[in-house]
Amino acid sequence: VQLQASGGGLVQAGGSRRLSCAASGRSFSSSAMGWFRQAPGKEREFVAGISRSGSSTDYADSVKGRFTISRDNAKNAVSLQLNSLKPEDTAVYYCAASASSSGGIWRTTRGYAYWGQGTQVTVSS
Repeated sequence: VQLQASGGGLVQAGGSRRLSCAASGRSFSSSAMGWFRQAPGKEREFVAGISRSGSSTDYADSVKGRFTISRDNAKNAVSLQLNSLKPEDTAVYYCAASASSSGGIWRTTRGYAYWGQGTQVTVSS
């Protein structure tokens, strides 16, 4: 699976942004997908994940109620809607695909075998 993330940019606090991740490869619909982010000087952290079918989602506590992950298997795409953005949401956001046969959502980077190049989101106060 090859992943291409887009949609990042500069946004004011309280604003919204929609990130997209386009996937190529035949195994997209069999892969749980995740979004992670990494701020300067910090480790990459889990943001949100979605199961293969899209029926299950998981969110980090810090974004729950503000971010929404979704996927369209027909279009080989996964999205992350970011609402009520805060300056602490500033980071490079990465989409990732799991290679696990279980199809479950992983909260750690080790659960994902394929990564996009990242897209920068900067939230100004």
